[in-house]
Amino acid sequence: MPDSLTTRLRVRYLGRRDYEPVWQAMKAFTDQRGSETVDELWVVEHNPVFTLGQAGERKHLLHPGDIPVIPVDRGGQVTYHGPGQLVIYLLVDVRRKRYGPRVVVSALEQAVIHLLDGFGISAGNKPEAPGVYVDGAKIASLGLRFRRMCSYHGLSLNVDMDLEPFGRINPCGYPGLEVTDMATLLGQVDTENVCQRLLVCLQKALHYPEIING
Repeated sequence: MPDSLTTRLRVRYLGRRDYEPVWQAMKAFTDQRGSETVDELWVVEHNPVFTLGQAGERKHLLHPGDIPVIPVDRGGQVTYHGPGQLVIYLLVDVRRKRYGPRVVVSALEQAVIHLLDGFGISAGNKPEAPGVYVDGAKIASLGLRFRRMCSYHGLSLNVDMDLEPFGRINPCGYPGLEVTDMATLLGQVDTENVCQRLLVCLQKALHYPEIING
């Protein structure tokens, strides 16, 4: 196996997209990838949507209103995606990287924690509830699917968004769970700066020395 396949990571910037076409594209990429396919990160912002994971229970959808609900094939319960949230999908051959699923989840959490620390925000994780939290409020969610030991789906970080839709659900299946974003904590945030700094944190946490754009 060429060394480059374990050291190179391609980053694709998708802009603002509806959720379902991106989800279908992730599945297609994973189904079609071969032994020499370069791993990728997809950076995207979604139009408003609730997604319900494989273990998701509709009782956690309190009053979704006019926001669509899409059952999906990732782990976890219900979450919200919308404008002002940074979403990064992880399309990685974890067997080639010699990672187990838990290692991948931990790397994503630590990348976000390291990013937030750089902004002066003290954050942590909860072993029983994947994600990243600030003073008990959730600021980043994780949900992955592994097919033939290749991952898709990924993480969402609340940067500068309308948090109201989280009140229409029990976030991640936890009634009363508070949700926050970076703008609430910092007052003003440059989303592009956050994105680039998070990509560097992910590159380090996942051990990819080389980044390819596009």
